[in-house]
Amino acid sequence: MMNDEGQNMDLYIPRKCSATNRLITSKDHASVQINVGHLDDRGIYTGGFTTFALCGFVRAQGDADSAVDRLWQKKKAELKQ
Repeated sequence: MMNDEGQNMDLYIPRKCSATNRLITSKDHASVQINVGHLDDRGIYTGGFTTFALCGFVRAQGDADSAVDRLWQKKKAELKQ
């Protein structure tokens, strides 16, 4: 697809599974993307969030809960929360 300035534009931006690093294809209708909100010391939402994408394979294996927990613990250490 071309925009008004004649530049190519891709309509589909592929994502990778946060848990397995697999490419999430456009046909993977079981995949989900989750935004986890950041809180301050008092438990009030700061407006920031971290996005995790999970492929259908992880969800079908029943590993989604543990994957999100593991990913969040790693991200929380990076954010020093």
